[in-house]
Amino acid sequence: MKLFQYIIRRMSWGALVLLFVSFFSFLVIQLPPGDYLTSYMARLEKSGMSIDNASMVALRHSYGLDQPFLVQYGKWFCRFIQGDMGVSFLYTEKVKVIILERLPATLLLSITSLLVIYLISIPIGIYAARRQYSVGDFLAAFFGFIGMAVPGFLLALILMWIAYQGFGVSIGGLQSPQFMDQPMSWAKAIDFMKHLPIPIIVITMSGTAALIRTMRATLLDELGKQYVTTARAKGLRESKLINKYPVRAAMNPIISSGGWLLPELFSGETIAAIVLGLPTIGPLLYRALLGEDMYLAAGCLMILSLLTIIGMLISDIILAITDPRIRLG
Repeated sequence: MKLFQYIIRRMSWGALVLLFVSFFSFLVIQLPPGDYLTSYMARLEKSGMSIDNASMVALRHSYGLDQPFLVQYGKWFCRFIQGDMGVSFLYTEKVKVIILERLPATLLLSITSLLVIYLISIPIGIYAARRQYSVGDFLAAFFGFIGMAVPGFLLALILMWIAYQGFGVSIGGLQSPQFMDQPMSWAKAIDFMKHLPIPIIVITMSGTAALIRTMRATLLDELGKQYVTTARAKGLRESKLINKYPVRAAMNPIISSGGWLLPELFSGETIAAIVLGLPTIGPLLYRALLGEDMYLAAGCLMILSLLTIIGMLISDIILAITDPRIRLG
């Protein structure tokens, strides 16, 4: 019963946070001077064309850009909660359609990367803590520092160069050009699987390295506590002792990291995704902000915010299940 009440309370706070995020996201998008029509007119003037003031006023009115900020936000938010995110200025298409086109590949990359991060970082972190100052511990530390220090876009460029120079293969994007407009087939699926490892390596490198260090540090802290020393003195088997108590306690920061890790993976680490040509939300948001496409940018930000709230909610629920202290607190 207390767990159910805890979930309801967290969902209520999540809905309130989403409301505030939507308001401030819409506000921040409109803070820079000008709007989409201003930048569009500047591009036309550079190409030697121009639009008269009457046409600009008519366009601004048709797009609703002549209305006060609160009116624009209110209309957009009312449409958003009904599932309508507006129409993109850049693509002249519904924002929902544009985002849904990139959703399947983005979800596949995000979920796969998340699983890879946890499957690699947790065992290595446990090993490094149990074998402190061993060769394996130093190797894990070296990998952790390199993974956190090397930017994702630089790693992407290096891997793309190695693949092209060493194997004559272009690994940009998630599909080869000849399969872009083809229906699904075994050949297309195999080609997709060939393109998948490099983006996953690039996206998961920094997250894996950070979680290895986190797991090692928290487990070492638990292993130094008095209850572990007492259990060892009583003759409890080492593997059972570590896996049953310290590892469970050390997992709390790892579980809670899923809240911020999910939207980061969903965006695909924007710069790395641009370098690799990945059809994820990150590059879409980047182009929308550059083009001052406020409805597309707001839609992307709301999706990322919603994912953050869902990720934090899932993390909190798992923490409440695994650690009664959190649920009761």
